[in-house]
Amino acid sequence: MLELEQWKKELKQLNQQYAKIRELPPEERSEFGRKLNAQKQQILAKIKAVQLDDAEPAVEPIDISAPCAPNEPIPRIARGTRHPLMVELQNVMQIYQEMGFDVMESRQLDDEFHMFESLNFPPGHPARDGYDTFRTEEGFIPPAHTSTMQHRILKRYRAHLEEGGQISVVVPGRVFRNEDADATHEHTFYQCEGVFVSKDATMGQMLGVLKHFFEAYYGQQLRIKTQPGYFPFTEPSCELLIEKPAALGGKGGDWLEMLGCGMIHPNVLKMAGIDPKEHHGFAWGGGIDRLAMLKYGLVDVRYFESAKLSFLEEF
Repeated sequence: MLELEQWKKELKQLNQQYAKIRELPPEERSEFGRKLNAQKQQILAKIKAVQLDDAEPAVEPIDISAPCAPNEPIPRIARGTRHPLMVELQNVMQIYQEMGFDVMESRQLDDEFHMFESLNFPPGHPARDGYDTFRTEEGFIPPAHTSTMQHRILKRYRAHLEEGGQISVVVPGRVFRNEDADATHEHTFYQCEGVFVSKDATMGQMLGVLKHFFEAYYGQQLRIKTQPGYFPFTEPSCELLIEKPAALGGKGGDWLEMLGCGMIHPNVLKMAGIDPKEHHGFAWGGGIDRLAMLKYGLVDVRYFESAKLSFLEEF
């Protein structure tokens, strides 16, 4: 620092010499000024060198996105997990895909035709009533079931039938019901629809597909049975029950109703341009939330939509 002050002092004295230029004869001013400038440049260079030697080390930039300050141990960062419904939905899709089914995602907003008319719902059916089904001001419908995709599936893949093939598609999707929520009912939940059509589709094939699915899902052999049901878009219609798996605490003679199913109604095939005399099909649909509730032993379906971290962190 003493050296720096000395050079600054000499620079000040040198600057004072510039006042003498005007007192010199004109022929001497140029040479005198040139010498002063040269001396000044030398002094400025020495001052700069001293300042660089005494300067503090450059400060490295700080990454403000880093989880901790430099030279500190990185703390444990809590990371989220997949929602249990998404885990089970993926498991369900994987089983059906391994059986050869394609996957088509459902919609979260649809129209009257796909929701009711294409599925053989008569004009006065209670499901069309606003007390049972949500509707927007524009007349659109948040689907109450993934069956709303049946007509689209049949039209999109009917070329497979013309080529001698078959239609085999499953549809996962979110559905919405105008219901009072309680431990076993929710206004928003997930379903999985299945559609199969071929020249020789039978009820026996349908039961074989569903039996294999539940055995693969629960990892054990299971007995199944059916009981009569009613759906406008299938005939005959039935409800499928499975023997309660041992993994869920089941014993011989314990049965669980899992989904609705049946042979696709001829009117539904006709609406999609498929001749029911040439081709037959079956369809089924069940809730993903129910599968997850049984698997994890949950007693309240509302947990899934609650956004409670204390619940989600268990998974």
